[in-house]
Amino acid sequence: MIWDRAMETMDRQRLRRVQEMRLRWTLNWARERVPFYQERIDRIISSDDRDPIAYLKDIPFTTKKDLRAQYPTGFFAVPRHELRRIHASSGTGGKPTMVGYTARDLAMWAEVVARSLAAAGARPGDMLHNAYGYGLFTGGLGLHAGAERMGLTVIPASGGGTERQVELLCDLRPEGLACTPSYALNLAETGLRLGGDPKTWGLKFAILGAEPWTEAMRQRIENALNVSAVDIYGLSEITGPGVAIECDQAKDGLHVFEDFFYMEIVDPKTGDAVSPGTLGELVLTTLAKEAMPMVRYRTGDLVSLLDDPCACGRTHRKISRVVGRTDDMLVVRGVNVFPSEIERVMLNLSTELEPNYQLAWEDGPMPRLVLEVESQTSNGLDPAWIARRLKEALRVSLEVRLLPPGTLVRAPGKAIRVVDRRSTERK
Repeated sequence: MIWDRAMETMDRQRLRRVQEMRLRWTLNWARERVPFYQERIDRIISSDDRDPIAYLKDIPFTTKKDLRAQYPTGFFAVPRHELRRIHASSGTGGKPTMVGYTARDLAMWAEVVARSLAAAGARPGDMLHNAYGYGLFTGGLGLHAGAERMGLTVIPASGGGTERQVELLCDLRPEGLACTPSYALNLAETGLRLGGDPKTWGLKFAILGAEPWTEAMRQRIENALNVSAVDIYGLSEITGPGVAIECDQAKDGLHVFEDFFYMEIVDPKTGDAVSPGTLGELVLTTLAKEAMPMVRYRTGDLVSLLDDPCACGRTHRKISRVVGRTDDMLVVRGVNVFPSEIERVMLNLSTELEPNYQLAWEDGPMPRLVLEVESQTSNGLDPAWIARRLKEALRVSLEVRLLPPGTLVRAPGKAIRVVDRRSTERK
């Protein structure tokens, strides 16, 4: 099902015209309403009458550091009385970033989430178990509003209380599940521990996001829940979930809703555009955001552009799944690696290895990175063999420890993949 066929399947030439019109509005709105943007946009626009897409690349990037410097509301383009909601990031890396929404922004957000739900396989009348966190985090309320717009019944389960959530899934038998990939596995695992069979819950589709995950992880989730699972992408600075999603027909990349979000993929070091298929940092510009327009926002997420036509009929281009973030890359003895790369190789080595793992920095003659992974059985599995295979594939040296199932703590939301156990003077 395609929610808005006219917009989602329009030819690329017409889509370009829509982007030009909306981008021109965004740039004018931002320079008139947000002091941060006035000089940097005014300098480009006043000296150039080309179409806005042509000169967008001449406008400097916006970064999370910029947002924090303007905390709390320096990027807001409307007065407080015109806002209808405020969300915020977790602030784990410093000051949180505040995001405001007008009534029109909330309607746009619900629209892209409705598109996302349709792409995932939802249909009006379905029931959605929403286990994303409600509150300042954008996941819970973002999915909720879009689901109601589409005509779904929402179970606002939020995060935590896993046994109670399993009970709800068993009793209400919703068609859809929305949560992080790691929490989907946690639900399945808890269901089995309580004596049930998650495959009988009646789920048809799962919308999973908020953390990087691999194809091997998808297969584990689909097998555990007897469900079709797709990846959804979003971030609070742009709008929240619904910026991009996989379609259930192809599952080979996430369609970015390009009539609302203009994307660039750049080299993280130079800022120059990279060619399709090349890994780079995703940069987004909002095209219809009133309360907080974002111009060339560096997301920190590493993806590649997939430029081939899609079997679903949508003409909006796709990006690969997020490989990692520019700020979560691990450097192990001079080798760069992301947790998702380790997960991909690890889960393909043996079906005995669980997707429950953790990377721990520990003290030693040199700081060392240890992979702790749960295994269904230690029979026939040699940690040294796993370590060698990881080194062959990724050129990274890790110590591997096999743990019994259930050893690692299950997070109610995003999984904690990297911990630092080094003494303070070693960090």
